[in-house]
Amino acid sequence: MSYVNYEVIERTGCITLSRPEKRNALNFEVVQQLKEAFKNAENDSNVKIVVLRSQGEVFCAGADLEYLQQLQQNSYEDNLKDSMNLMELYKLIYELKKVVIAQVNGHAIAGGAGLVSVCDFSFTVPTANFGYTEVKIGFIPAIVSVFLLKKIGEAKTKELLLSGHTISAIDAKHIGLVNFIEDSNKLENTVMEFAEKLAVSNSGMSMEFTKKLISQVQDLDLNQGLLFAAEMNAKARSTDDCKKGISSFLKKEKLSW
Repeated sequence: MSYVNYEVIERTGCITLSRPEKRNALNFEVVQQLKEAFKNAENDSNVKIVVLRSQGEVFCAGADLEYLQQLQQNSYEDNLKDSMNLMELYKLIYELKKVVIAQVNGHAIAGGAGLVSVCDFSFTVPTANFGYTEVKIGFIPAIVSVFLLKKIGEAKTKELLLSGHTISAIDAKHIGLVNFIEDSNKLENTVMEFAEKLAVSNSGMSMEFTKKLISQVQDLDLNQGLLFAAEMNAKARSTDDCKKGISSFLKKEKLSW
């Protein structure tokens, strides 16, 4: 059964969670299908920007109940395989060569909040709540913690993960978990306009290199980080995109990517 849809609109690859009757909850199969969809988007030459969205009124409620019941019967090996599956999805989104935008149409809880955490940009409706509620059921928000520490820092990560509290869209924006808040009737159009603006205004190579730079430089010491940045800078200068961009700038020509 298909729980994830993939379609291309203009130059945007739209990946849609399609389990509204289950509040777009995650299980092993859904995570697998999301991985496949993101790989398709990354390899699709017609796609420059990727949008992750959901059907229904909830973005993603985390793990579904049947899945949670099944986990109680799993061996350590089974649970490790399942955890690795989710880890691979988060890492894939975070390191994807193309910009990923979360279109959050409703609550994003636990694994759903994790999906938002690893996207490059996120737009949310004002009524959405966000929370990493794993500690309330004796679980831990293990994998997402690695990415959340990078995104919002240790203090806010501890506050969210140790309390298990849900926060409003306004508070999520305030701490940097989401970027923009938009009315529900305008959300889709706003996201697609933003995606198209990025596609037209920015070099795909530049965005790819910049994502890689931000991802990796944080884990290096000062000298290593500066060396890595200099190497990335040198590589970028030799690309066709850079040559095209500089030529257009010098000639004062309007450039559309």
